Amino acid sequence: MSNSYLHFAIAQDAKDELRKFRAEFFKTDENLIYLDGNSLGKMPLSTIDVLKNTLEKEWGENLIRSWNKSWYTKNRAIGAKIAGLIGAKPEEIIVADSTSINIYKLAFAALQYRQGRTAIVSDELNFSTDLYVLQGLIAHQFKNHQLNIVASADAMSIQLDDLASAITHHTALVQLSHVAFKSGFMYSIDEVNKLIHHAGALDLWDLSHSVGAVPLELNRWNVSLAIGCTYKYLNGGPGSPAFLYVRKDLHEDLINPVSGWFGAAKPFNFSLEYEAASDISKFLSGTPSILALNALEVGIDMHLNAGKQNIRAKSLLLSQFLLHLFHQKLRKLNFELGSPEVDENRGSHISLKHPEARRICEALIQPDIGNHVVIPDFRSPDNIRIGLTPLYTSFQDIYYAVEELELIVKEKLYEKIQLDSNQVVT
Repeated sequence: MSNSYLHFAIAQDAKDELRKFRAEFFKTDENLIYLDGNSLGKMPLSTIDVLKNTLEKEWGENLIRSWNKSWYTKNRAIGAKIAGLIGAKPEEIIVADSTSINIYKLAFAALQYRQGRTAIVSDELNFSTDLYVLQGLIAHQFKNHQLNIVASADAMSIQLDDLASAITHHTALVQLSHVAFKSGFMYSIDEVNKLIHHAGALDLWDLSHSVGAVPLELNRWNVSLAIGCTYKYLNGGPGSPAFLYVRKDLHEDLINPVSGWFGAAKPFNFSLEYEAASDISKFLSGTPSILALNALEVGIDMHLNAGKQNIRAKSLLLSQFLLHLFHQKLRKLNFELGSPEVDENRGSHISLKHPEARRICEALIQPDIGNHVVIPDFRSPDNIRIGLTPLYTSFQDIYYAVEELELIVKEKLYEKIQLDSNQVVT
């Protein structure tokens, strides 16, 4: 590969305003290039100290007294911080449960609220758990409803006209992923919400592949409902708790179908009759994991410190560099682009498609193949996802990753790989 590209990468890294954050993440292998932060973010170094303090001081020393010191309000306190990343009011966000549970809660609430309407709209680019939850609601609770899934003309994006034609006066809820998990296609929430609200339906957005990477303005876009994951770009750790957003004017009207004691108005009265809280706390159910919440707060603080506009600016520069190298180096090697090229139509990961994508991915992570260990991920049937996580991905990471891809395909090093049918996570 021409050294001019490496020189460019070095120069870009030298003037990167976010470069200081790279040193704030755990790293032991200088030869490893991690490009899977859109699936599991790296661990901030300070998470270790935070958890040590949680274990030794808050739990070990203070014991149950820590509930009154900080634990009891932690769901709301961290939610208020996330509000700063997504353009929402602090009282509209709470951290709880998983994305799947939160989709269930809010989709149920929306369908109950829009009684008389029997259609749900989604698309075929949506993440599987979102669709599974909607299917389960129809199978078990809302048996008169139907799910209309909008098709993609190019297996990469959804045309606004196709979505618009699926939304009618029968539509109760439109549930979509802001950024598609395979292709990185990104909706204009503002444009889509105008269609949804004109039809009298509610919107429910999955922000899992955009929060922490793409500037979000939920209040300005008049978003009704949203959920999001925190272990990708927000670096909360594997299985870290999700968050949910409910626009403030809907708090009183929407119900939480999983009524538990933490969602009660006065949980420590231990009443035998449930009375829901009147604020966002009504969408809580059971006792939260304090270990997970404290670990999550570290990554959120880093993002707030970096600034969401700065993060997006670097994300775009990284993606433009990768796209340039794709056209110059990889297209001739039977790679195809599986993501939109237009910046405003794409989140912060890029999919490269290749007939041998699975074996290429496996070859990238083998220490005895090539000069670097590169960790992206594979998504069926032929997608290699390159995650561009601005707090720790460098331009040199992109340069060397493309160099490895070129080497592995040119020399057919992927042929050394014997796929393991027992390997579930890809």
